[in-house]
Amino acid sequence: QVQLVESGGGLVQAGGSLRLSCAASGRTFSRYAIGWFRQAPGNEREFVAGISWGCGIGVHADAVQGRFTISRDNAKNTVYLRLNNLKPEDKAVYYCAARTSSTLPTVVASDYDYWGQGVQVAVST
Repeated sequence: QVQLVESGGGLVQAGGSLRLSCAASGRTFSRYAIGWFRQAPGNEREFVAGISWGCGIGVHADAVQGRFTISRDNAKNTVYLRLNNLKPEDKAVYYCAARTSSTLPTVVASDYDYWGQGVQVAVST
């Protein structure tokens, strides 16, 4: 079992920044990957970024490349997603997810076994 708790969402103006956190507990942290996904109303859940817990290699979707950065702090069992230069189209509920079958992240939501409750990000113009 893996428990994931997100925090850090909120309302910011366009161009602003947020840092989302995903605190993990339960199963050994070095043996699975973490992904961040987002879902806007009426849209499917889409991949944002992912990181291998063991080696710390992060990957980012093209839509957020250069603006968002995923990182992890093993000592705190926490993965972060830094959101810079936010745009109105970034508004969504953001979820972190754990993929326990592999240490490498994928862009496919169904590859992940455990999900957090989600955190809202809203961007005003």
